[in-house]
Amino acid sequence: MGYVGLNLTVPHKLLAVPLVDVLDPVAKAFGAVNTIRFEGRDSAAEDWKPTWSFAGPPAEVRAHGFNTDADAIIKALHEDLAFQPKGKRVLVLGAGGAGRVATLRLAAADASELFLVNRTLAKAEQLSKEIAKQFPKVKVQPGYPKEQVDLVLNATSLGLNPHDVLPLDTSEFRLRKAAAVYDMIYRPAETPLLKAAKAAGCRVANGIGMLLHQGAHALELWSGLKPPIPVMRDALLKNVYGT
Repeated sequence: MGYVGLNLTVPHKLLAVPLVDVLDPVAKAFGAVNTIRFEGRDSAAEDWKPTWSFAGPPAEVRAHGFNTDADAIIKALHEDLAFQPKGKRVLVLGAGGAGRVATLRLAAADASELFLVNRTLAKAEQLSKEIAKQFPKVKVQPGYPKEQVDLVLNATSLGLNPHDVLPLDTSEFRLRKAAAVYDMIYRPAETPLLKAAKAAGCRVANGIGMLLHQGAHALELWSGLKPPIPVMRDALLKNVYGT
C-alpha cells in the first residue's frame, strides 16, 4: 500500500515480535515492537533502504521492527519528574507489553530494586526471573514493597476511564510511601491514580512526554531526519488537551 511505516499500541506490541521480518536489537532485547519501518531492495546484492527512497515499488519489501518506548520512558521521567533510575527503588504496576519494556529499561539503567505487581501473579514472577537473569545486580521481586519507593509507575490500562479503580491495592501500599508517581496514560490528563497521588503529596506526571519521545524517535526512523521536538510537543498538547 506504499506506507513507510506504522506505530503499534496495546495489545499488539508483543504479538508483532514474531510477525516482522527483522528485529532491531532494542526490540529484540525488550521483546516488544511499537514501531515498524518498511524497507525495500531490488536485488539481493543491495542493502535494505526505506521504501520512500525508491522511485517505484521495490522488488522486495520487509518489515523492520523497533521499540521506541524504552528510551522514551527514561527521557520522560527525567524531563517531567527530574527522575534518574540509577540506585532507585521502583514499583511497576503491570507486566504486559508496556510494563515489561519499562521494567527492563529501568533495570538496564541501574535501578537498585524493582517491585512488580500484575493482575496475574505468574506474569510478574516470569518477568522477575527474566530481569534477575539479565541484570543480576538489580534486586527484583513480585509484589508490593514494605518500605518507601522513589517511583510508582503505572503501565496498566486502569485510568483510561475516569471511573476506573486505582491500579494498585492501597491496603498493600499507600501512595504516601512514594516520592513520585508516573502514569503512562495521558488521556485523561489526570487519572484517578494521579489525583490520589497528588493528594498524598507525591510529585506526579502523566504519559504525554513518553508519547512525544516515542513518536519523535519513530519519525526519525521513518524519515532519517532529526525530529522537531518543540514543534511536535506544541502540536501534541494542542491536539490532546486543546492547549
